[in-house]
Amino acid sequence: MATNRNVAIVGGGHANWGERDATWKDLAQEGGKATFDAVPGVGPEDIEGLFVGAVQPERFAYQSHVAPMVAELLGIEVTEMIARTELACASGQAALRYAWLAIAAGQLDVALVLGVEKMNLGRDYMPEMQGSMANVLDREFDGVNGLSAPPFFAWYAQRHMHEHGTTREQLSQVAAKNKSNAAKTDFAHFQTEIEPEDVLESPEIAPPLHLYDCSGITDGAAGVILMSEEKAREVTDTPAWITGSGQSSMAGNSINNLPSFSGWPQARKASQNAYEQAGIEDPLEEIDIAEIHDCFSISEIIEYEELGFAERGGGGQFIEDGRSHLDGDVAVNPRGGLLGCGHPLGATGISQALEVTQQFQGEVSQGRHVADASTGLIHNLSGSGSVHSVMVLDRDPQ
Repeated sequence: MATNRNVAIVGGGHANWGERDATWKDLAQEGGKATFDAVPGVGPEDIEGLFVGAVQPERFAYQSHVAPMVAELLGIEVTEMIARTELACASGQAALRYAWLAIAAGQLDVALVLGVEKMNLGRDYMPEMQGSMANVLDREFDGVNGLSAPPFFAWYAQRHMHEHGTTREQLSQVAAKNKSNAAKTDFAHFQTEIEPEDVLESPEIAPPLHLYDCSGITDGAAGVILMSEEKAREVTDTPAWITGSGQSSMAGNSINNLPSFSGWPQARKASQNAYEQAGIEDPLEEIDIAEIHDCFSISEIIEYEELGFAERGGGGQFIEDGRSHLDGDVAVNPRGGLLGCGHPLGATGISQALEVTQQFQGEVSQGRHVADASTGLIHNLSGSGSVHSVMVLDRDPQ
């Protein structure tokens, strides 16, 4: 798929992530303000298009039609295009993709992409929250049988261990790496460095997964501003150019139709499409930073394989050899991933893209800065892992 104009992310910001005593509206305003504060010279009056990533605000915040509400809260009079995107855990990346395509097609020059999620409604609401999360699966068939996320991903872990010899220690190494990276990330939900043995000492949730193998239930927001090349060059000398994007779905929501329980061929297809657009032939050699969807520790191991960093079945060895650490072959999840930052669903993909942008710009903590990085990737899975989304960012336009 060809696009006509180069498109860049020029900057953005976060609300603080965690179990917040804040409303959905509060988070939207915090995230929006942080985004505008990070891009001097750009204000609400410059925004032509607004794209809001949000998952089930009707249930979490009892509010629908949230994109116009965000425009109102941030003082934006949208003149060209406005939409809310909903694709479960990939809602933020979907919003990015639509904004990118609108600018590339010449429909817009400047867009704000904001992801917002308010998931913690108090302990009394935990059963309702968990019930709402089951909506991303086939609720009629899978949800009523208790198939929430932890047992679903535990199946993947069990099968990957059975087929490829992946070890419990390798899962712990993923969780320890990402949570320790998050300790250097100021907005992250979890900011404590841990060791692999700490993961096994955390409570068991769904064998073989323990608590620290699972991403948190997190409130948060993240925003970025996208611009056409002409506009971007007026704002910054170090934008992040979107050079490729891919999506693939090989099933619906029902687990009965998934092609595998030890891999995601749909992630492989989505990444191949993105790589082809971006001109990447060898992702292991050419990708410097990868922000990937580690909703559970097993997810990252499988994604090493499907994104082309390791051979099939070699993901466990990839982490064991340190090849996904900050000083490894590919710095995977330097901000701390979902395991460390938390996972406010609609904000996650946007935060990933902002991390790559800020890495290029040198605006992250030196403790997790990837020196001389020039190419980055973001990846999200959504629903029952049936949909995978990949985007490639580069220091230089094509």
